[in-house]
This record gives sequence, C-alpha cells and structure tokens, in this order.
Amino acid sequence: MEKITIHILLVEDSPTDASLLKQVFLRAEQQKWQMRHVERLSEAIDIITKNQHRFDVVLLDLHLPDSTGLNTLKEYRAAIPDIPVVVLTGLDDEDLALNAMTEGAQDYLVKDQITFQRLLRAIRYAIERGEILNQLRESEERSRLSLEKEQELNELKSNFVAMVSHEFRTPMTTIRTAVEIIEYNNHKLTNERRAKYFDQIQYAINQMLRLLDEILFLSRTEAAKLEFNPTPLNLELFCRELVEMVQMSAGNQHNIIFSAQEECIQAEMDEDLLNCIFTNLLSNAIKYSTSQSNIWFDFVCQDDIVIFRIKDQGKGIPLKDQARLFESFYRASNVDKIQGTGLGLAIVKKCVEIHKGEIHLESQQDVGTTVTVTLPLHSLESH
Repeated sequence: MEKITIHILLVEDSPTDASLLKQVFLRAEQQKWQMRHVERLSEAIDIITKNQHRFDVVLLDLHLPDSTGLNTLKEYRAAIPDIPVVVLTGLDDEDLALNAMTEGAQDYLVKDQITFQRLLRAIRYAIERGEILNQLRESEERSRLSLEKEQELNELKSNFVAMVSHEFRTPMTTIRTAVEIIEYNNHKLTNERRAKYFDQIQYAINQMLRLLDEILFLSRTEAAKLEFNPTPLNLELFCRELVEMVQMSAGNQHNIIFSAQEECIQAEMDEDLLNCIFTNLLSNAIKYSTSQSNIWFDFVCQDDIVIFRIKDQGKGIPLKDQARLFESFYRASNVDKIQGTGLGLAIVKKCVEIHKGEIHLESQQDVGTTVTVTLPLHSLESH
C-alpha cells in the first residue's frame, strides 16, 4: 500500500525541543513525514505565503524570538487562516489551552508530555478538523455568493418591473387619450387634427415595440442564443448610411460630423450587431446633448483592429455613475426627466463582446462624453 506523505512545518526556536520532535517522527513506520524547521514566526509566514510551500499542518511554539504567548497564534492565524495549527508549549495550563483553541488552534500539546501516539493523533485530528473547517468556509462563501446573486436578481427584477411600468405607462396613456378623443369627438375633428392623433398613437406603439425589442435582444444575449454572422462590409459606406439615418431622425437639432480612414474601409463584421452598437451610441449622444451641438463620429485602423469614436458635448456622466453604466436598467443620476430604459449601453456592451472587442467610456459632467469601441477588423471565426 502506498504510504501517505504528511508535510509539517515546525516553528520552534529551541534546538533541543526541535531535535526531540524530529526523533519522535523517526519512530513512525506507517506514514512518510516531511518536516521543515524554522525558528521564527516571520520565517514561517514567509515560507507559506511568499514561497508558496504547502503544508498539511503547522506545529507552533507559542514563545518565539519575534512573538510570544497567544499573540503568536493570533498573528499566525491572521496571516495563514487555512492551514491547521497545533500549539506547542512548555506550560501545562488549561486556561492557556482553552484560549489557544478559541483563537483557532486545532490542538494543544505540552512539550514534556509528547509521545508519538499523542503527536500522531493531534496531527491527524488537526488535519481532519482543518479540512472540515475549510469545507465549511467554502460552503459559507458559496452560500454568500449565492445570496448576493439572489439579491442581485431580485433587484434586477424590481428594476425591470419599475422600468417597464414607467416606460409603458406614458405611451399607453397617450394611446388611450388619443383613442378616447377620436371615439367621442370624431365628428368634431378636422382631418388634420384626426391625423395628428393617429400619428401620436403610431409613435406610442413604436415606443413600446422598441422597448420590447430591447428586452428580447438582451434576453437572447444573456441566454447565448444570439447568432454572430460576420460578412464582408464596407465600413465607410455602412457608417455614412447609418449617420444619414440617425441624422434624419434627429432633424436639424444636432449636427453629426463623420470622418473615416479610407485605408481600412473593408472589414468582416456582423452588420446587425454593428448597427445596434452605433445606433444606440449616436442616439445617446443626441439624447443627452444640448440643441444645436456637434457630435463627432470617426474610425481609424491600427494593424488588425478598427477604433471607432463617438464624442459629444452633452451633459456628461457623474464619476460615481460611470462604473455601473453598462449594467442593465442602470441610468446615471443626472438624466433628470430624459426618458430611457437603461438597456442601451448594456446591449451595446454585449454586441461588442460578441465581436471580441472592447468598449471604453470617458466622460466629464457638463463637458461631454467620448465612447471608444475597438473591434477586430476581421472576424476571428473566419481564420
């Protein structure tokens, strides 16, 4: 039968006591022992933490040149919480033994009473208890993480319900009001007035459909059901057409200035995901910028990547909010009454990640925001 190797670190400043303990281990026949001996607590901590030596148990004298009494055990446990320790002392003191156990020692041995059987039993029990405690700590950590995850999910659900309730209420109210006016006052309305109410209804319906599309899109990315379909793409042509479409929606309230490096117009990307990324980013730049301000959109190539940049002169984002902007349903604290779902940037980040790219945001409140998106020029899947 293969012998079990037990790795022991002996922390003992007395050469005589250390020699006696080594002689005790030499009597072992069934186990293979590997012992390392140091004289100071600081040496023991350095060996374990810096040199990454793994020991099954530590035999720790409480009275060392650089530490004494229970403080020795406290310092050890603070630095090395996961390796079991058996305390060694020359004093047969029950109070000291109890306090040592309270401070985290697995066992307590009086030096002049040590026999091989006692030492072997103490080491075995210490290792077993240490494994049980480590398992309990790991279980506690898993439970804590599970609880945090559950709390996050509950918060997410609450935010989702609140957001949906708020974002759907306005268009639903618009539709209901317009329908009631048409229903009860149809004979009094001019064709122009009637058409206006129908336009309001259509706009409200489009608002709700857009919200539903965002939710469904995000759910597909979370469930990894969103397909990645890269195709050859003329980047400059794609971006110019996108800018024209967004500019038409914005009217003459904002001016989108586009520029491109012609040397890298050919790319291989998913056009739908790319459209989602930059439609959202340009729409945000417009939404949070003052009227008649400029918005810059450009891209440049460096080796096998393309770097897109969208810069605005808008209200900017408070520093405290910037770390959470890519979370679902999260909105900056200075959005005031500007409508939004808090889904746009979360969706953008998912699309960028699907492309194996990166997104970076820099913003200064009341100055503006710059979003940089870096994507591989060609799909990694095609190589």
